[in-house]
Amino acid sequence: MIRIALVEDDEEYRRELLGYLERYEKESGQRFSVAVFTDGDEITDGYAANYDLILMDIAMRFMDGMTAAERIRALDSEVVIIFITNTPQYVMRGYAVDALDYVLKPVSYYAFSQRIDRAIGRMSNRRRRYITVPIRGGIQKLDVAKIRYVEVCDHELIYHTDAGSVFSRGSLAEAEDALGTAHFFRCGKAYLVNLEYVDSVQGAELLLDGERVQVSRTRKKALLDALNDYMNEVSK
Repeated sequence: MIRIALVEDDEEYRRELLGYLERYEKESGQRFSVAVFTDGDEITDGYAANYDLILMDIAMRFMDGMTAAERIRALDSEVVIIFITNTPQYVMRGYAVDALDYVLKPVSYYAFSQRIDRAIGRMSNRRRRYITVPIRGGIQKLDVAKIRYVEVCDHELIYHTDAGSVFSRGSLAEAEDALGTAHFFRCGKAYLVNLEYVDSVQGAELLLDGERVQVSRTRKKALLDALNDYMNEVSK
């Protein structure tokens, strides 16, 4: 789910852009959650850095989009900002707030969809995170999102990934520290699982992308709570 804020004071343009977002969802398979604001002061008031993308008009009545973007950027360095405007002279100021792009009014669906493509590409690149693990004869770089689970077996770590298994040295506690705030949960002494891949929990086992992994009896309730929190987070 991509969380989008649309900041536009013109009702006709708001309807048009909302229609473009619906069309893009159908054509791309992406899912959007869209919040609508009619002025820059509305989005900046109590801004909580909970958007992935902001589509922002520049010329608005109470607070212009450039001022709003400056205030947002002071609080949120990650959100992607695209300006929608009929005043291209603001381009240079846009660099100061790390705006990804501009769309000039009147907006065509083709131009709009191209900018959304770019925005999603930037978001994907920012979300990708890697860890480096020691292997026999060197090191291996792993995409965290593609690690299904980590297993300890005979004092050796096995990273089960989409591309196969990677054998490494170290402890499960070290792997847990390396993965940091990613959505991994330690479900027992031997397993650290990526909640993204968990399909179900059945008794003392969880089904993880077709494989069965043992769950410690003392960790089962915490696992269910972590799964529930994760599902609530990704569905927002």
